[in-house]
Amino acid sequence: MGTLIPGAVFLVSRDGRVIHERAFGYAQLNDYQGRRLVTPLAMHTSTIFDLASVTKVMATTMAAMLLVDRGKIELDAPVWRYLPDFRGVHLDSITVRNLLSHSAGLVQWQPLYYHASNTAQTYGLIRDMPLQWGVGDARHYSDLGFMLLGDIVERVSGQRLDTFLEQNLYRPLGLRSTTFNPKAHGFTEFAATEQGNVYEKHMVYDSTFGYRYLGDPTAWNGWRQYVLNGEVDDGNSYYANGGIAGHAGLFSTAADLRVLLDLLNNRGSYGGRQYIRPQVIDTFLTRDKYENYLGWQAPSSLPAGSFSHTGFTGTYVAGVPQFKLSIVLLTNRQNMGTDAKGYFPDVGPLQQAVARAMVNGAARSP
Repeated sequence: MGTLIPGAVFLVSRDGRVIHERAFGYAQLNDYQGRRLVTPLAMHTSTIFDLASVTKVMATTMAAMLLVDRGKIELDAPVWRYLPDFRGVHLDSITVRNLLSHSAGLVQWQPLYYHASNTAQTYGLIRDMPLQWGVGDARHYSDLGFMLLGDIVERVSGQRLDTFLEQNLYRPLGLRSTTFNPKAHGFTEFAATEQGNVYEKHMVYDSTFGYRYLGDPTAWNGWRQYVLNGEVDDGNSYYANGGIAGHAGLFSTAADLRVLLDLLNNRGSYGGRQYIRPQVIDTFLTRDKYENYLGWQAPSSLPAGSFSHTGFTGTYVAGVPQFKLSIVLLTNRQNMGTDAKGYFPDVGPLQQAVARAMVNGAARSP
């Protein structure tokens, strides 16, 4: 494991009962210079992880489910119904469903923090940015679409995204370690991520690295110069949205994430209480024309009906309703640093192998 990831927490539940929970390795192995710590911090099952894009499903999509359930959001309503100034020739036809299915045609990523330092400014930038593709043409995974969904949740509920989720989902479910900006809430035990924002800086400065930033890379220089520990890694969340955004910023433990997966596997019910009507869960977890779900991804390597999502920091969650399996694998791959080409270790094969092994085990012991 040494060269791929510093550490991991792995948890599996079946039929709502935890059957495996274990921590491996280290919560932090390397310092800011990329040198191994003399006494690396051990990983524990209680270690809190920066979930990165798992935020999209465990925060924003969950919030959307709650508001659809309450009749406050309609999936096929235009975005401008909830964000009245989201208007324009192409913007008018973008629906909430387009945002949830990554089919709104929005740009996938830009360093919005070069021009925005709060959520209102960020929203204005996204609204005024030309679309990259036709609305509804295809699925193009976009952080910006989920930032807009976070804005819709806030506008419709009248509460900040973190407050709405805390009061309507996390606290009622008994989740103790699921929050945005965890250091502000007194948490101290984290899986360390990156040495600053090395990767995003590479994205901005190197046009061949997959994303083209057309502005002047030197026009902003607020890059963090330390190992990120309990601070969201994602730059748009941290620098431009105060750590609370629809695409990234949620922190949690494997134990808490298991509860949210169980809730979905159980069609909206947990601990004898129905949080979201089964019909709403089914609507969100029905494959669309892009072969995915609303918010969630449909993994081709798992049984039909399974749903999953990954996070850039090295996080992974999957639900397998057929076997009532909830699978959580959290790693801190970024703390290893990047390779010569600028990439973090690829944990995709590990995630898929672990999920398949759990499914095969469940299939053998019905």
